[in-house]
Amino acid sequence: MNAIEKYNRRVDQINSLLCVGLDSDYTQLPEQFMHYEYPQFSFNRWIIDQTHTYTSAYKPNIAFYEARGDRGMMALKLTLEYLHQNHPDILTICDAKRGDNGVTSLAYVSAIFDWFGFDAVTLHSYLGKDSLAPYLKRTEKGCIIVCRTSNPSAGELQDLLVDGKPLWQIVAEKVRDDWNQNGNCMLVIGATYPDDLRKAREIAGEMTFLIPGVGAQGGDVAQTVQAGLNGAKKGMIISSSRGIIFAEDPGAAAKELRDEINQYR
Repeated sequence: MNAIEKYNRRVDQINSLLCVGLDSDYTQLPEQFMHYEYPQFSFNRWIIDQTHTYTSAYKPNIAFYEARGDRGMMALKLTLEYLHQNHPDILTICDAKRGDNGVTSLAYVSAIFDWFGFDAVTLHSYLGKDSLAPYLKRTEKGCIIVCRTSNPSAGELQDLLVDGKPLWQIVAEKVRDDWNQNGNCMLVIGATYPDDLRKAREIAGEMTFLIPGVGAQGGDVAQTVQAGLNGAKKGMIISSSRGIIFAEDPGAAAKELRDEINQYR
């Protein structure tokens, strides 16, 4: 069972396309967690306990842990161990957006997949296939290629025309036709551009998309779901971070978003 199959099985089990982003910014943690040895881990454990019933994936952004040095990296390691021990059926995504030459990629693969134990990782494609090859060869893992992002300046490069097509569409076609030979690729497609999300679905067929931008970034749930579902009424990992983890009641916020997504499935 590879990462995509693991995710789909969890989706079917709990009827949820929700991913909770564990973007546990140390400077934003509630005071109640600050006396623990690893505050970010203690906060994450609490969030997981509150939200796992409604969640098919967890996605820590590695930057918030790297910023804390060895303390942050240990907090992330402890978070992964907690998920492996208590919720092994939930997909884990390392939001690292790695992209470097092949030798360096081998080291990233070892760290992300083997030491931390993530199921999937976000990746940049700018260096081409040889930079992605060490990830793609890990057929049991998920390779989530950044394609059409949700930030305001995304179009500076992603909308540049190549043979009459926006560059992001060329990336989607390249993943579909060349890089997904092992069936372990996914695409990052932002929720803030629903028309492009719909076009990405046309290009990529049944491929699974990681979709940031719902919640604090302003992506509309109805438009996102209607544009992005595949033929199996799945194919989407809809991620919300701040809107859930810093909510007054994270469990209620996760349930509300899960239910809103399902309303349009």
